[in-house]
Amino acid sequence: MAKLVVLYKTPADSAAFDAYYMTKHVPLAKQIPGLARYEISTGPVTTPQGPSSYHLAAVLEFDSFEALGAGLGSPEGQAAARDVGNFADAGADLLLFDTKEV
Repeated sequence: MAKLVVLYKTPADSAAFDAYYMTKHVPLAKQIPGLARYEISTGPVTTPQGPSSYHLAAVLEFDSFEALGAGLGSPEGQAAARDVGNFADAGADLLLFDTKEV
């Protein structure tokens, strides 16, 4: 499985971020071809030492790294990527990787 992890930094207005994310961005992102699973954090994003600078973590899963690349490169993937600027005023960190069970 291949994963895209998006770590959204704490925005200026968390309530506005959450409302936009759930009503606009999630439906847009769910249209990405090849998306097999989409999970988001449900509480504070913390570290073992305590609070973090992140407001929300999203994990998008694809069957392969090739499927992830094709999905992100699709018109739907590009639309979702462009949309991040509409609500993530503090920015986001993206991690892409393939996985294997051990």
